[in-house]
Formats: sequence, C-alpha cells, structure tokens
Amino acid sequence: MASTTTVQDTGPDSFESLLEDRQKMWSGFTAAIAGLVAFVVILLIGMAVFLL
Repeated sequence: MASTTTVQDTGPDSFESLLEDRQKMWSGFTAAIAGLVAFVVILLIGMAVFLL
C-alpha cells in the first residue's frame, strides 16, 4: 500500500502574519458586501423605474 502523509496547517507563523491575513479577509468581505449592496440598490431602482 502507498503510504499517506498528512499535512497540518498550523496557521500564521507570527502575529504580524495573522494580522495581515485577517486584514485581507476583512477587505475581501467588505468588498463583497459593498458589491452586493450596490447590486440591490440598482435592482430596486430598476424595479421602481419599471413600475412607474
């Protein structure tokens, strides 16, 4: 049988790399939320124009 190796993710090596990782995650999250809000606003405006 083939031997299997497991790789453990130990996470960031230092506090600075942890902070950088969290900032990247937060930046992506806020960009996604801003995009979603813009899409919903445009959709609602389009619906309002269609109904008037």
